[in-house]
Amino acid sequence: MNDKLRTDLFGSVGVGLRACHYAHVELNYPAIPWFEVLSDNYLFDGGPGLRHLEKIRAAYPVTLHGVGMSLGSTDVLNWEYFRKLKSLIQRVEPVMVSDHLCWTSFGGQYFHELLPLPYTEEAVRHTAGRIRAVQDFLGQRIMIENVSSYFSCRYAELNEWEFLQAVADEADCFILLDINNIYVSARSHHFNPEDYIAGLNSRRIRQFHLAGFEDRGTHLLDTHSAPVHAPVWELFRQALSKWGAIPAIIEWDNQIPAFERLQYEAAQAQEIMTHHVNFARVSTPVCDGIEFGK
Repeated sequence: MNDKLRTDLFGSVGVGLRACHYAHVELNYPAIPWFEVLSDNYLFDGGPGLRHLEKIRAAYPVTLHGVGMSLGSTDVLNWEYFRKLKSLIQRVEPVMVSDHLCWTSFGGQYFHELLPLPYTEEAVRHTAGRIRAVQDFLGQRIMIENVSSYFSCRYAELNEWEFLQAVADEADCFILLDINNIYVSARSHHFNPEDYIAGLNSRRIRQFHLAGFEDRGTHLLDTHSAPVHAPVWELFRQALSKWGAIPAIIEWDNQIPAFERLQYEAAQAQEIMTHHVNFARVSTPVCDGIEFGK
């Protein structure tokens, strides 16, 4: 079992590595504990992007995060894609590998969208089987991330967090819990985001995502183009209270600011996490080695 993320990076906050920040990182080697890398941008044998990644990887731990697995699709798994991904894994030795609990292709056509699945038992079995096949091929467990969604199926048999939990348990994989996506989906589907946190009782969660959304009035749009909003910070605190100081990443993919702005956002998350760790150390009641309230 690859569980390095929980041990090596536990209690730390990193940022997503973007091409516009290569020069800054390579020149200044900022005090960031780790980077999350968009794996789909590096599925090549060479090129400047891969050279930058290898240079940065020599100084920092990285995780690989993708959008192309299409784990919930009815298409045949794209084994050429996974061969390229496995080669990248062998090349950069990431701490963990992740993708989304969704489908992104149909009939061999990729939509470049993270489309939600129907929350049914059939979809649980179908998607979990594909995840197991991918994990067998890659030789390691992966993390699956909850996506933001804007529509739902009338014939759903489970709610979203029950579906996420069921797939992870059936596939024996890990969960990358996107706190921002929980809040965005909660506004779309009119559920209490706190129920989502309360409803996940698994130790499978290995990483958090934090990002900013855009308020369109009628709905929130998951754009990764803004600072983390106050209600998302509050959900983050609740997640920390339940699961502890699990590693977190700041995502910022559109209207990307200077690297120092990302560092400021990561420092805010780190302060919240550190406060949680210190608070838990002095306030969590312990009896016969068992911590209550976890």
